[in-house]
Amino acid sequence: MVFKVSLIYLQPLILNRADLNIATSYKELKMKNIIIEKASKLFLQLGFKSVTMDDLADSMGISKKTLYIHFDNKHQLVSETANSIFEKVSQDIIEIKRKAANPIEELHYVKMEAMKYIGNEKSSPNYQLQKYYPKIYEELKRKEYHYLGGMVKNSLQLGVDSGLFRNEIDLEFISRMYINGMRGIRDIETFPVEEFKIETLFENYLDYHLRALVTPKGLKTLTNFKSTT
Repeated sequence: MVFKVSLIYLQPLILNRADLNIATSYKELKMKNIIIEKASKLFLQLGFKSVTMDDLADSMGISKKTLYIHFDNKHQLVSETANSIFEKVSQDIIEIKRKAANPIEELHYVKMEAMKYIGNEKSSPNYQLQKYYPKIYEELKRKEYHYLGGMVKNSLQLGVDSGLFRNEIDLEFISRMYINGMRGIRDIETFPVEEFKIETLFENYLDYHLRALVTPKGLKTLTNFKSTT
């Protein structure tokens, strides 16, 4: 009887501790997301290597110790932030796909969206991620086709169905070639930033890609779109 009574009195305490643990976990998760959001802005503006943990802590008005509560080291911060940026870009592309009038317009808008995140100098996130965090960069490359391959194939199929792209194209082959080409033009060894502007590389590659696919109707659509942008 005494044991049962003790449990009855202890139960609210146990529940209160559980609620406290949930509240603490939520607070920590919220803070971690705030850090990632701020780090994303700084990394995109200044580069993954250029921004130090001290810079991030100072910009947020918190101690560096607070950062290390949520991240073991800068490598983990860069990894989680880079993946967060990747997820955001993927969601932006889904929204572009939903709004675009046709696959040709869609690819051009995706190009413009990608330019927001890549940059053209040695301080750019694309350059610094490849140069100083190659393992993270390779992990993101492996995720690209998993996330974007299906969307690219759907766009190609829509282009075929609407008469803009040739109906004999191999969707699987072309989608993989497109994504591989997009990786290739971002490769700083193949296209050094001192010699090639990323805007020009994107524009030339997209033009090369589309002209290999379009029908006469698609070429007219492409020409009209480029003349108005």
